[in-house]
Amino acid sequence: MLGATGYIGGRLVPRLLAAGYRVRVLARDAARVATFEWSERVEIVVGAAADASAVQEAVRDVDVLYYLIHSMSSGKAFEEADRAAAGTVADAAAAASVARIVYLGGLHPDDAELSPHLRSRVEVGEIFLASGVPTLVLQAGVVIGSGSASFEMVRHLTEVLPYMPAPKWVRNRIQPIAVRDVMHYLLGAARVAPDVNRAVDIGGPDVLRYGQMMNGYAVEAGLPQRAIAALPVLTPRLASHWVNLVTPIPRAIARPLVESLQNDCVVKNHDVDALIPRPEAGLTPYRRAVALALGREREDRVETSWLDADVLDGPSDPLPSDPEWAGRTVFTDTRTAHTTADPERLWRVIEGIGGVNGWYSQPLLWALRGWMDKLVGGVGLARGRRSRSRLEVGDALDFWRVEAVERGRMLRLRAEMKVPGGAWLELRASPEGDGSRYDQRAVFFPRGLAGRLYWLAVLPFHGFIFRGMANRITATAEGADSADSTASAASADSAGSTASAGSTAS
Repeated sequence: MLGATGYIGGRLVPRLLAAGYRVRVLARDAARVATFEWSERVEIVVGAAADASAVQEAVRDVDVLYYLIHSMSSGKAFEEADRAAAGTVADAAAAASVARIVYLGGLHPDDAELSPHLRSRVEVGEIFLASGVPTLVLQAGVVIGSGSASFEMVRHLTEVLPYMPAPKWVRNRIQPIAVRDVMHYLLGAARVAPDVNRAVDIGGPDVLRYGQMMNGYAVEAGLPQRAIAALPVLTPRLASHWVNLVTPIPRAIARPLVESLQNDCVVKNHDVDALIPRPEAGLTPYRRAVALALGREREDRVETSWLDADVLDGPSDPLPSDPEWAGRTVFTDTRTAHTTADPERLWRVIEGIGGVNGWYSQPLLWALRGWMDKLVGGVGLARGRRSRSRLEVGDALDFWRVEAVERGRMLRLRAEMKVPGGAWLELRASPEGDGSRYDQRAVFFPRGLAGRLYWLAVLPFHGFIFRGMANRITATAEGADSADSTASAASADSAGSTASAGSTAS
């Protein structure tokens, strides 16, 4: 496979392995492959697609060759680079008698001027189709899944902008496809008849305008629908600058994405159905694909919280190898403190937090936050806690709810106050040297622009609240430790005195 460390390849490899295939990957950097959990189960050849000797080694004794790479560079050079790499791979595959090439190209109209990147994808597919090796070119449009550049652009634009001045392409028709369905077609491509040598379109069941995709995302993300105004003056170049300005997506990636949206991208026919049967449950509707990408539905197992986000195994879920700008926006405040108290005493303080014991910092600010929550219909701080010393999963704790407890180690609280997003607070105790270490993390998933503005508004207070909280909790644990030691010493002295007196009496 070429492109195993990319968005699609990184998700396809474990599925090929699960289906019983032996997998060999060609990668420029073996260290990058090592970041994937499947790295020890594949054979790795180090090299680039344009390196003839490396490609020859990679395709030796291969039955099915997956080509999942495409340059996202700008300028004319990328087209020549794509052409040269495809030619090198096609020649090596033919010489090695590879049984099939599978290439993931781009969905496009036949009768329109294509963007340079879409044009290059079409050309790469034609090179493979003319190679003499039976080739199946799967042409997909916008792929919906966490980490997909196209989906991330929809995500960030919708979440950041309550009102969006947009290029006229927001009115173009698009047929998005869930990444789980892309996986289905790629796996099925390995089993098509040996004489198949053609390009076919793949897409989901919904044909939408780009503006409808954004508002469909808004509904699934719990956001108000966005007002979108199509402006004819925004050229692809200006639009890519605009996307780069209001989202974390780099302009080098934003521009080819924007350019690919200049035309309708709709499946022209359903010829693929004769080659690869549709998924048993049918193709995934757009809104459900968004729900999967947001983690609102689980594909292979249930996610219990944000803490599990780095180990999910559905194709719609994020991977550690996805780019930094992929996935939901997350704000965190992390604090660490060290104490001479042992972990058991530190844990007692952690488990006793809230209620009459308070939150160990700035009580006036905590009280003010509770009053503000009550004013907007929230629960406020008045709920307190059921037990003064012990917490169980599901317990109410002021305006928090206990989400997880690992007795003696970790307490995780989910906010039930009125906030534009989701918030958690996690407190941990662990042994360190002669004492223990205290770790504290506040996590906030903003919802829309209001969530981002909320985080910025409270950010100045975090230094007082969260730093003071960490310091006071560890100091309290040390004080309890000292008090217990004093009490123990006094008890020992008393016992010694009693024993001495008894000895005199006898």
